[in-house]
Amino acid sequence: MMNKGGGSGGGSGPTAAAAAAALQKQKALLQRVDTDITSVVDNFNQIVNVARVSDPPMKNSQEAYMMEMRASRLVQAADSLLKLVSELKQTAIFSGFASLNDHVEQRIAEFDQEAEKTNRLLARIADDASASLKELESHYYSSAQRSTLD
Repeated sequence: MMNKGGGSGGGSGPTAAAAAAALQKQKALLQRVDTDITSVVDNFNQIVNVARVSDPPMKNSQEAYMMEMRASRLVQAADSLLKLVSELKQTAIFSGFASLNDHVEQRIAEFDQEAEKTNRLLARIADDASASLKELESHYYSSAQRSTLD
């Protein structure tokens, strides 16, 4: 049991590292969200701007190509956002497990401390009982009662 208590005491280093990694991941995810949303908005604006109908057929085909390209980019950004939502769901699920594991480790450490306290208390009681027994033996062997029985 002593090994587990010592092992959980060193858990603050990995926990701090995990918190730093989670913060870094959160920043990266927020950057991805900003990038993807900006891309969706910009591409949608470009599609609306290009959607004007003009007279020359050549210009209409160029605009149609431009709209297809912008629509494709918009779909890619939307797909990226969907993947991000999925990743966030997985992160929420797994961070819940990590939180649960941290709680279990904390409870193990608390129980190890209680076990140590109990062991110290039992050792102290055993020492007190041993000292009392020695004192009683000493009184018995030096008493007049013992002398008369022998």
